[in-house]
Parts: sequence; structure tokens; C-alpha cells
Amino acid sequence: MAYKAPEGKGYADVAAHFRTLIKSGELAPGDSLPSVTEIRDQFGVASKTVSRALAVLKSEGLVTSRGSLGTVVEKSPIVITGADRLARMEKNGLRYAPGETSSGHRVMRRSVYDPEVCTALNMEPGDEAVIRIRVFRQDDKPTSVGISFYPPRTTNAVPELAEDVRMVTQFDKLYTERTGREVMKGQRVAHSRQASQDELHALEIDAAPYSAVSVMVTTVTFHDDEEALAYWEDVYAPGARVPMGE
Repeated sequence: MAYKAPEGKGYADVAAHFRTLIKSGELAPGDSLPSVTEIRDQFGVASKTVSRALAVLKSEGLVTSRGSLGTVVEKSPIVITGADRLARMEKNGLRYAPGETSSGHRVMRRSVYDPEVCTALNMEPGDEAVIRIRVFRQDDKPTSVGISFYPPRTTNAVPELAEDVRMVTQFDKLYTERTGREVMKGQRVAHSRQASQDELHALEIDAAPYSAVSVMVTTVTFHDDEEALAYWEDVYAPGARVPMGE
């Protein structure tokens, strides 16, 4: 069967629809998907197409079969990036997925020496930035640490970023409202590296001091038409399933 039928929807379209609902939090862990018949009628496809779409979602660890309950969303199926959270909030206003919370919120001003951060934000080593840190949790288990860096040019426009409180409005929206400049998201990049002791502590990983624990990290830079505005880094607990952009 073709990836997508010449007319109408193919199995990949059906899988993408439910993948998006799971990623956005509109379908929560334990929620049942519609029956094969209901999905078939909704998309106007054959039962075989629906079965193939569900098989794709199962292979991705997003859903599972639960007997009389049919196909349900897996427990804690995916951990999304900070940039994806912005997209989710833009779409449906949901800051957190069902069962998700955050803890360990910290806001500080620090001199930055990390070469990747300095390069991304066009800063000199030792320049000061506002750093916001939080730990995301699913069913009270740490899944990722979010770290965001904001240079003075951004905090001058959005001083709320420097306040030790949770932001109730997305920083990019506030920046655009106050400057008239559109905020654009750069390319998200993923890589692996050794976790720091602070990251191991935040993720509640019990490891011997200075032991090597590999973690996956994603980074993204936000900018307007003139300069870089923010650098976000997400550090994921070992074993986390992180969706990459299509």
C-alpha cells in the first residue's frame, strides 16, 4: 500500500493525526483511541489502512492494545522539548500534558562561559545572562531538565524573565507585542553528552560521583530579524522517548 493514497488519506496521515493529539496532550496516557470502525469512517479509509496506522503508532511506543479497551495511549509515551511546549500552548493553551508537572524552578543572573551558549547568543565569555531552570516530571518522575538563557537585549524588553516566578505568557509573545519584531525559532539540534552532577541530581539519578552517565540533549536558538534572543537546552533522563520534528 502506498504511503499516501493518490486521493484521500493514507495510513501515514491517520497515524500523524493521532501522533499530534498525543504529542499535544489532547490524548492522555490511558485514553482510548476511537475504534477501527470509527477511525475508518472518520478518514474514509479501509480497515486495513487503520490497522497499519495503529501498527505505526505501536512501533513508536505511543499506543498499545488493551483487550476490551481497544487501543490506548501508552503511559508516559513521549517527552517533548521546550520549543514544542510553545507550539502546544499556541495550539490549545496546555502548558502541561496530563500527569505532567514541573519543579525546581530557579531564576538567576550569571556570567556565561559555555562556548556553545556564547556563540548562539553572540555573547563574549563572561557576559551576564538570565538563566531559568526547571525540572519537568511525569507522574512525579523527572523526565527532563529545561534550561533557558536570555541575554540583556531580551530581558530589557521582557523584564519578567528575570523575576523568580513562573511565566504566565510566552516570552516570544511578550517580546513581539513590545517590540513589533517577530520571534523565529531556529533549527533544533540533538546530541548526546555526559551529564553533569547537577543534572544527575535534578533527574534523581543515583550514580557514583564523577561517573559517566550519557544523556540526550536538544538545543534551539530563538531570534528576531536582527539578533539572537534566547538559547534553550533540554536534558532528558536516560530512556526518554523524544519526538523529532517531521
